[in-house]
Amino acid sequence: MAERQAPLHAQDKLAFLLSLVPFLMEHERIGVQEAAEHFGVPTQQIREAVKLIAVSGIPGETGQYQHGDLFDLAWDDFEENDQIVLTNLVAIDDAPRFSGREAAALIAGLQYLSALPENADRGAIATLMTKLSRGASGVPSQVAVEASESDATLALIRESVATGVQLEFDYLNARGEHERRRVDPLRVESVDADWYLRGWCHLREAVRTFRLDRIGNPQITTEPIAFHPADVLLPDVLFEGSADDLIVTLDVAPAAAPLLADYIPDDAVSTEVDGRLRTAVRVSHYHGLKRLVAGMPGVVTVVDPPEARRAVAEWAAAGAARYEAD
Repeated sequence: MAERQAPLHAQDKLAFLLSLVPFLMEHERIGVQEAAEHFGVPTQQIREAVKLIAVSGIPGETGQYQHGDLFDLAWDDFEENDQIVLTNLVAIDDAPRFSGREAAALIAGLQYLSALPENADRGAIATLMTKLSRGASGVPSQVAVEASESDATLALIRESVATGVQLEFDYLNARGEHERRRVDPLRVESVDADWYLRGWCHLREAVRTFRLDRIGNPQITTEPIAFHPADVLLPDVLFEGSADDLIVTLDVAPAAAPLLADYIPDDAVSTEVDGRLRTAVRVSHYHGLKRLVAGMPGVVTVVDPPEARRAVAEWAAAGAARYEAD
């Protein structure tokens, strides 16, 4: 005699129905046997659940059920062929959906995230992108994340994480010094168009931040990683100060001040001068101001000290001279 399955409690039955409805929507047409195998339940339980779905819905404004207020299915297919096809969906179709443009933006963001080495479960990201494509109210635009010069380095970082070995590379620091570094990659982050690697540096024996466009000759080593992302507490801010930092006074447009938040010391005093915010930032070297100022043209002015102003002015003059030469 076949073993009878214990009846489901009301709470379990509700949870089962809430799982079954989106499953049926996703597959459009599916056999009772296949659905039963997916959920690991008897076929009769699937049939009873489908019949219950067919008498479920939301009443209209009158408080009474009208045509279209209930789920419906292709009864001939269900009774004669054991196939489940939902032909009318209640409330779910009326739920807000992403537009095609919104879905495309989210998909592009997920593509960006899938490139980061700490996101190991890329299968889940791919599944989510597929669901966004199908669930949007319109067809998402075809969007791809543009390749950059850092892609090859990113690929090596991902390989380093996947294989559990250290990464070695030449690094040009803000002072213009070249050093060979051996690093356990922990996280890759971006600020505007720049990519940064945060990892445990075995030369400095501490967490360090490396800009990917300053990394040269990266190589995968055979040495196992000593520090994994779960082993190291990374600070929330990308840039951390040190006792060797230099303090520079800047005038910045108030709207752009949040972009400098990581560089501003905790004890910095900010005042308003001629409609701009005068504040202090810390840099490892005056030459590091060049890229900072270039990335915020017209909204940042170096005020003090004179050495910092001179470094930026000479760099700008050298750039302008190259155009004159051409």
